[in-house]
Amino acid sequence: MITLENLAVLVKEERVETIVVAFTDHYGRLLGKRVDADYFMDSVVHDGTHGCNYLLTSDMEMNPVPGYTYANWELGYGDFHMVPDLSTLRLADWLDKTAMVLCDLVDEKKHTLDAVAPRSILKKQLEVLKQDDLSCFAASELEYYLLEDNYRQAFEKNYQGLKPAGYYLEDYHIMQGTRNEGYTAKVRRHLKKSGVPVETSKGEWGLGQHELNVRYAEVLPMADNHIVYKQCLKEVADAMGISVTFMAKFATDQAGSSSHIHMSLWKEGKNAFIGDQEFGPVKGSDIFRWFLGGWIKYVPDVMPFYAPTINSYKRFVDGSWAPTRLAWSYDNRTAGFRVVGNGPSLRIECRIPGADCNPYLAFAASLASGLAGIREQVEPPAIFEGDIYAAAHLPRVPYTLAEAIPLFENSPFAKEAFGEEVVEHYAHFFKKEQQDYNQSVTDWETKRYFERI
Repeated sequence: MITLENLAVLVKEERVETIVVAFTDHYGRLLGKRVDADYFMDSVVHDGTHGCNYLLTSDMEMNPVPGYTYANWELGYGDFHMVPDLSTLRLADWLDKTAMVLCDLVDEKKHTLDAVAPRSILKKQLEVLKQDDLSCFAASELEYYLLEDNYRQAFEKNYQGLKPAGYYLEDYHIMQGTRNEGYTAKVRRHLKKSGVPVETSKGEWGLGQHELNVRYAEVLPMADNHIVYKQCLKEVADAMGISVTFMAKFATDQAGSSSHIHMSLWKEGKNAFIGDQEFGPVKGSDIFRWFLGGWIKYVPDVMPFYAPTINSYKRFVDGSWAPTRLAWSYDNRTAGFRVVGNGPSLRIECRIPGADCNPYLAFAASLASGLAGIREQVEPPAIFEGDIYAAAHLPRVPYTLAEAIPLFENSPFAKEAFGEEVVEHYAHFFKKEQQDYNQSVTDWETKRYFERI
């Protein structure tokens, strides 16, 4: 990370000429502007800049979607104010002479954080957390597939017959990592020099699948790092003539890609999950127990924030390393919630979110659920030991976006946690995603029915 004073020196020495001023849309895509560095120092750093508010109502194809009260043709699609958060200022080391800053979106009329912006939704939960003198540390473990085709080639092939970077399953194999080290070492270096501290990289279970882990941080900087991570990996791949995908389920016969969320609450510099109470092999506090209880209880209410696309739900297959049941266990990868660590490292891992999640929304959902659990003193179910995939009696995660949307839209908890405006806005967003899918003819249908029906 760099300070404004550092940036001023870099700009004066012409080592930085461009500033990427950006925010995420609902899909988690980084949007914004490239700003001349001198203009940034003279104007944008003090006054921000503007963007069209249709960007928080568009679909994947950037079409303005009707039916939103937030922004529409009748209101003329005005502007929101993009206010740089200078704590996110960093060199974008993978780009030439470029720095990057992430922005909060501010409502021009109300002069408050834009309620439906993903980063605003997470910041609202941090305000709730602060009322109890708590802080939250988190990490998100992202998985992705590395492919030898570049993005343009993949597009022109209709994403069929793509060549993965591996040709047999090499989970944890050092040799697989060696073969792809030309890419992976490059992104590790770029991330580290761009203020995203890297821990490890490794091959994963799928064909050409990898995981690169970054160090945990307070929850808002962690969400920011997650966004920078994805942007870096995609842009470096693009520059190298290859591609990566963060689809939750890239191929029917391959493992899905997750974004496991690790989370713990801290108070007065100490992990508030630590305690002497026995929970099977786990020792923890009331805060730990109730946070876990709430996090599990409210998964159905906030599922679209963990699994936002049609594809997200293709990942929830028994025996596939993805969770299918709402249960917790200690160090058990068949569980939706896996408790790991001990003492200061004691934390809860939620294995439900996929690599396609928007981290601001996924972290906000996790925090809101856990904090409600503390307020309501929600007891978690008994610890489960054994193969949770085989435990058909346990409640399951919603298996489709169509199933998850009404649970979210009609949830009193979601409306209280995020506000009715946010729930209405995102329910409309997810419904449009579902509608687009319902009206599309898929390759699966053509292959199945073209000749044989």
